[in-house]
Amino acid sequence: MTAAYDSPVVLDRREGPYGEVVLRRHGALLQIIANGCFLMDTSDGRSERLLVDAAYDALDGRPAPEVLIGGLGVGFSLAHAAAGGRWGRITVAEREPAVIDWHRRGPLAEVSAAALGDPRTRIVEADLLTYLKETSDTFDALCLDIDNGPGWTVTEDNGGLYSPAGLAACARVLRPGGVFAVWSAEPSPEFEGTLRNAGFRQVRTEEVPVARGVPDAVHLAVRPG
Repeated sequence: MTAAYDSPVVLDRREGPYGEVVLRRHGALLQIIANGCFLMDTSDGRSERLLVDAAYDALDGRPAPEVLIGGLGVGFSLAHAAAGGRWGRITVAEREPAVIDWHRRGPLAEVSAAALGDPRTRIVEADLLTYLKETSDTFDALCLDIDNGPGWTVTEDNGGLYSPAGLAACARVLRPGGVFAVWSAEPSPEFEGTLRNAGFRQVRTEEVPVARGVPDAVHLAVRPG
């Protein structure tokens, strides 16, 4: 447990293609900061695991489904997807070279080393929205964890991902009946409406209580077909 009086220690600071990214250690925790905005740390991971599990469960027993994870982060979603033998191909799109490097050769390997060594895993260094528009690959599930939520984006241009055009790009890479799962730092009834307006079905939200404040949330939706 991290003592209140501990001060974070910067392990690495880099200027990336979308601004500054920082890796810090705060007691036993590793933290990622982007442009001064706290993104995530290694304190819990329950909601990231829920993101993966809820997407899998919504596929109703589809054998060896293939998943695209948007955002590597601290690696919880990838590590959980790879830990069981349920998923087939696991692709992760991450736009920050520093984050990928921290996992491959840095402190975050303590979370993701086994997953990165799994032959099912492929890391794509690319902005997710660009990848969605350009790839010919399709997936059974898309698990999105690149922002603090659809209304709280890391950079302003990320907002395009939650627009009608961005959601259409998400739907394009999903196979019929594929599941779209979005992590958020708070539930968003407005985003549920946006998903329905974009043509998704079976829209719902699962919540994860936190020690203080509003619960984390995973928004779930299914591509018709």
